[in-house]
Amino acid sequence: MNYLDIIFIIFIIIESANVLALYFAPGSKMFNAVGIFKAWEHSKEQPDVHDFAKYLVYWVAGSKLIFICLLVVILFIGNDLTKLISILAMVISIASFYWKLFPLIRKMDKADQIDPKNYSKVLGVMITVFILVFLAAFVISASAWI
Repeated sequence: MNYLDIIFIIFIIIESANVLALYFAPGSKMFNAVGIFKAWEHSKEQPDVHDFAKYLVYWVAGSKLIFICLLVVILFIGNDLTKLISILAMVISIASFYWKLFPLIRKMDKADQIDPKNYSKVLGVMITVFILVFLAAFVISASAWI
């Protein structure tokens, strides 16, 4: 087992917890479920809006599940080069968070629409750590090829 395998396993476990929370306890404030958004509770006052919100939550969960399943396949049958390139793909896809999602959650946090307060900062740091760990694993693994 190498660094990339360990990173894949850790990420799969963390993302699996998020998928389970989104499918079975979307209103939770744990595992990055949507309970942190005050609008989640407000949406329940309008059944059509809440159904739309649930649809989007389940869509995200389904997309994450696809991502997890692909990572499991790469983990078990991918060669080292495939894993190395996959880490870069993960960095790019996860970094997309800063394009649209981070500005939006930061805006909502500043408008007191997120509970707990400053959650956007915590999430931003967590995503940054993921990216840095993936990049470190890439550098360590790539250096073995040189």
